[in-house]
Amino acid sequence: MEMSILYKYARDFGLELDPTQEELFEKYYALLIEWNERFNLTAITDYTQVQLKHFADSLSAAPILCRAGVQHKELIDVGAGAGMPGLALAIALPDLRVTLLEATGKKVRFLDQAILELGLENVSTVQARAEEFGRIPAQRERYDFAVARAVAPLRTLVEYALPFVKVGGVFVAYKAVEAEPETKSAQHAVSVLGGHVREIIPVELGDLEDVRRLVVIDKQAHTPGSYPRGGGRPRSKPL
Repeated sequence: MEMSILYKYARDFGLELDPTQEELFEKYYALLIEWNERFNLTAITDYTQVQLKHFADSLSAAPILCRAGVQHKELIDVGAGAGMPGLALAIALPDLRVTLLEATGKKVRFLDQAILELGLENVSTVQARAEEFGRIPAQRERYDFAVARAVAPLRTLVEYALPFVKVGGVFVAYKAVEAEPETKSAQHAVSVLGGHVREIIPVELGDLEDVRRLVVIDKQAHTPGSYPRGGGRPRSKPL
């Protein structure tokens, strides 16, 4: 069965998926394809490609999270889209409490239905813009981890994500070939927001030519209260 592709890469990332978890990924795939016929959730629909480019790619951050410990920890997926990486990580790491933050209503409806049909009790959704949700006092520096995948250039992304991360926590940005120049140009923003770039980790998935990269940013100081800025400024005028 082709799901063994995902099982193999999960093992490479230090995860042993049990049969129940493999079945959940199967159901997740079926729901993704079903809803994709009505809503544009993903351009990638081939079974094997979804296993590699969506599910396995999402799980590539698991070693970073597991080294920090996931028991009783909270993670926020900023711009969760169709649930990659946050929903995939929630399936693979049931001890992790995951919040899926997404601004688009149809995507939130899909995520809510997926959570319901998969019977996941460690996941919740929030429909909101990151720059607005990140200014709510109860949400600031609440989370042990933040992740984001294919949301925005890193200079913008850190302003969305780092305000959510508690001091001592970690933000992982899923990037591709542009990771190194983006990280270099984002150094000032990272510093202003209380972060420090720890490392950039290459992730190779099968024979895919596009090597993925994880930009790992440690939260070392409190984010100033003036961030994130509203009015679309993180995108229009990045730090």
